[in-house]
Amino acid sequence: MASQRDVKNKIASVKNIQKITRAMEMVAAARLRRAEQRIAALRPYADALGRMTRQAADAAGAEALRLPLLREHEREENVALLLVTGDRGLAGGFNSQIIRAGIRLAGELGEEGRQTRWYATGRRGVSSLTFRGNELSGSYTGFSDRPAFADAREIADDLMTAYIDGRVDRVEIIYNAYVSPLTQHVTRQRLLPLTSAEVVGEGEEAASPGGQASPPRRRATVDYEPEPEKILRRLVPDYVEISIYRALVESTAGFFGAQMTAMRSASENAGEIITEYTLQMNRARQAEITQEIMEVVAGAEGLS
Repeated sequence: MASQRDVKNKIASVKNIQKITRAMEMVAAARLRRAEQRIAALRPYADALGRMTRQAADAAGAEALRLPLLREHEREENVALLLVTGDRGLAGGFNSQIIRAGIRLAGELGEEGRQTRWYATGRRGVSSLTFRGNELSGSYTGFSDRPAFADAREIADDLMTAYIDGRVDRVEIIYNAYVSPLTQHVTRQRLLPLTSAEVVGEGEEAASPGGQASPPRRRATVDYEPEPEKILRRLVPDYVEISIYRALVESTAGFFGAQMTAMRSASENAGEIITEYTLQMNRARQAEITQEIMEVVAGAEGLS
């Protein structure tokens, strides 16, 4: 059995760790509130921009398909995967579940004869992919705690340039969508080409699951000035940028929620360990007292 002094040292160490985890929980909770406010302000804007893009595509009709970002490549050989992770850990499985989802998707693409080009945000994603021997076409770190729109614009510019230049034929993003501090859903979104993901020009007929063509979408009832295709040329890059920015903000909130939950669990586990060590220390003290009593009794009997 460990001595009373050893158990006291263990209790002191666990208490110090508990103080750190409680402090990190409080910091994460404060940052989570700010991140939730950013999400609440961003979601309506992102949804409205998506509606505007679809309406402009409806109004542009076949002209919309002339835009490079709306035109599908003839062959889909290279797929870009953007993994959105955090710069730090201590958040449970927040980062690892994104890495696993990306690796699993890359395996599926490989079975289909497609190659994967990796893009990652956050030091955890960059280091994990590099450790696995994957070459990164783009890495972006240092802003996961508070991403700015300029960060999303930089990522979007690289991805759109790669798509227009033909270096990639499809772009997908994987991130943690924020639901609550306890729940973050791994979300996969197709960014490029937008034709398959979001918009269908006038006169295009979308195939239904049964193979039958559904009626064409109605033309928007909005008068555009200048022409809708010129407006769409501006809206499509903005839509890609805001989609990436939304993923970054959602991931930030999800990270702080996961970290707050993980640190709360760690603090509770530390409390349980302290309780167990305290019982162990009491048993050690009782054993020492019993041993001293036995020695005193034995000495008294020896003198009598």
